[in-house]
Amino acid sequence: MSDDLDISHGGAIAVDPEALRAVAGALIALAPGFADAVAAVRRAHTFLMNLPTAATRVDTAALQGSADRAAALHEECRTAGENTRLMADVYELVERRVELDALEIQGLTPADALIDRIAELEASDPRVVEMEKWLIAGWEKDRFEGLDEQFDQKWLIGSPALSAFFGFVGLMSAKGAGRIPPNATLSGGGGPVSVTPVRTTAPIAPPTSLADGFRRLDSSAGQIMVEKYTMADGTKRFVLYSKGTQIGLDPDEPFDMRSNIELFVGDESASYAATVEALRLAGAEPGDEVQVYAHSQGAMNAAYLSTQSEFDVTVQVTAGSPLHPTVGEDQLLIELRHPDDVVSALAGGGLPGGTGSPDSVVISRDGSPIDLGLPPHLLSNYIETAELADASGDVRLEAWRDEQRELNEAVAIESIEFDVKRE
Repeated sequence: MSDDLDISHGGAIAVDPEALRAVAGALIALAPGFADAVAAVRRAHTFLMNLPTAATRVDTAALQGSADRAAALHEECRTAGENTRLMADVYELVERRVELDALEIQGLTPADALIDRIAELEASDPRVVEMEKWLIAGWEKDRFEGLDEQFDQKWLIGSPALSAFFGFVGLMSAKGAGRIPPNATLSGGGGPVSVTPVRTTAPIAPPTSLADGFRRLDSSAGQIMVEKYTMADGTKRFVLYSKGTQIGLDPDEPFDMRSNIELFVGDESASYAATVEALRLAGAEPGDEVQVYAHSQGAMNAAYLSTQSEFDVTVQVTAGSPLHPTVGEDQLLIELRHPDDVVSALAGGGLPGGTGSPDSVVISRDGSPIDLGLPPHLLSNYIETAELADASGDVRLEAWRDEQRELNEAVAIESIEFDVKRE
């Protein structure tokens, strides 16, 4: 993997439109100051030119050059401000259309204010609609960058199940599947399953970094681990750690290829049923706050846990998820994705407007031709990406840090690791 790290809100939206408008306003407000400077310098130049001895004491040519540079800065500042304001309108138009699409998916009637705002943005400048098309086209072109390097499938020889699965990945990623709508629910039932506690410990603190969260997941003795945080007021909060697909010969393994397919097409899997049962056995009740760290299939379970369960999933930190959930503005979604990860590509590149709270981010690293096959999807590689994000000091991770500070106020922490089986 390359070490080039990219952190954004996801989709085609690079920054908050209102933040762009603030920058535009500052640039436009600065421009008149340069115009005033031009006028003052040119007045001084004219005055000096009328003094017979001025040329011997003052470099009037340099003074004229200063006026010219100030005039250029005035024009650059004004143009940059206007263009930045235009880009803010383009980004907002993308956001508003995504909002409109989400309402239509849910069968809801959009408010007149939303329709009016879209019309207002379209009419504000003839370039806005055209630039919106360019923005979406560029995002759609780049969202699978690096994926084409993964279809030399020589490494899959001898594994018909994996070969079939990754052929399915290629087909579905090209169709942009894997994006689930708001309040999505699973069909059917995934049980029966057995969920057995295999180890109980008492951590001294919540995860200290994104990488620490994934390391806890990786070190669990079972497929699922749940930490229970008892707060000073007696309320309980929970952190769920869920592994990805377990490749092996155990016919009773619920985190298998069958569950992968079921979850991707919207059917409840045995692994999802086990996830809900593990939270219940750890003491979680409807309405309790849950944070999640999950990889691959575990991340698919997390997506539906946030859209259909009775738990209040406040934070999702996922790596290589085949699904991209549409979550509310009260949910913090942190997605780690490698562009050359064929499994992550199933999510269809996400949504043009992003999803989740304004603090939600997508963390990715550019792919490398060296990475062929499955390695970009391995949890160990995603832990490396998490380490780079932690070391970056990016302020957009401050919302996640705030969540951990709250968990640090717990008076007791208990961790339970679960082994799960199909019955």
